[in-house]
Amino acid sequence: MNAILDSFGFVAKEQIQSSCSVDLTGSCDMTILYYKPTHMNQKITRRQFVQTTAAATATVAMAPLSGCAATTPYDAKGLPVVELGKTGARVPRMGFGCGSRWMAVQDNEKALEILEAAFNQGLYFWDTAASYGNENISSEERIGMILKERRANVFLTSKTGDREGDLAKKSVERSLMRLGTDHIDLMYVHAVSSVEDAEQLGKKGMVLDVLESLKSEGVIRNIGFTGHASAAGMRRAVELYDFDVMMMALNHQSSDGTEDFEGLPAPLARQKGMGVVAMKVIRPRETVNGLPANDLVRYALSLKDFHMSNIGIDSLEVLNSNLEVLRNFSPLDKEKMDELRLALQPFYKSNDLPWMHSAYQDGWNREIRLA
Repeated sequence: MNAILDSFGFVAKEQIQSSCSVDLTGSCDMTILYYKPTHMNQKITRRQFVQTTAAATATVAMAPLSGCAATTPYDAKGLPVVELGKTGARVPRMGFGCGSRWMAVQDNEKALEILEAAFNQGLYFWDTAASYGNENISSEERIGMILKERRANVFLTSKTGDREGDLAKKSVERSLMRLGTDHIDLMYVHAVSSVEDAEQLGKKGMVLDVLESLKSEGVIRNIGFTGHASAAGMRRAVELYDFDVMMMALNHQSSDGTEDFEGLPAPLARQKGMGVVAMKVIRPRETVNGLPANDLVRYALSLKDFHMSNIGIDSLEVLNSNLEVLRNFSPLDKEKMDELRLALQPFYKSNDLPWMHSAYQDGWNREIRLA
């Protein structure tokens, strides 16, 4: 940003930024930028001046005012927030997952009541995907029923599972139509499944080509990727590309114990400045009896390399329980973390985790309806 005006003889004179002593609810002083011409004798045309000024204005307008309560459109209602890596956005430490658990609520009014209640209590990070839905409606269409009047106040994410550029573009366009919006705050490449899969993403004409182009147009604001099945594949994606965010399932290791999900991709992603999001946080309860859901949420929030957790919610009771954990959260000590890791071993080494199989389709239990 400091060099945006170089081609027309302008550079950043100085950037004054407060120490930004941000509290957990996101208050902070504002960043101020000043510009001046460096070559006063250099002549530029009126057209160049207008273009340059417009570019500078657009850049400043799009720069994230992270943590500045006076300028952010988001309201966490006092929930703990965190800056999500390169996005610069301050988001709650818990996202609302609009996948299979939420879509299991068949009644649209009931499902939207849960989502609105979450929003009204500070959960404005909404996570969906092109492939999420049930036999009646896609997740994106359902969200679109209430999104319009609060679009500026929601940090909206979606995903495309397509790898070929043309198909990915159609997927994003369909998502925009379903959601009834002209932009998506974070678009993920969905379910990176192997090293080979990661390596093809950036080839000419493939999905990242298209997403980068859409980002330059402002249609999507940030680019990320998700992963469920291959720690090595996710790490390769982190190594090769400058994603803004990575979201990964908390498998921690493959069933044969050879892949460390928590240890391989997450620390490197964090080192590269990516936002790191956990998912499948509560799913161990389906494999291991006696694990309290609140302990699993606390466990995920205590992992040092993760900014936040994305959790599917299917009732007001679950919502209120999760919010209570978040409001009163403090990191678990080492003894408790080790205790939970030991209890989770049957889950981590299970061969029955559906998303570890190649045929798994995240967030949807039946045939996709491409409405």
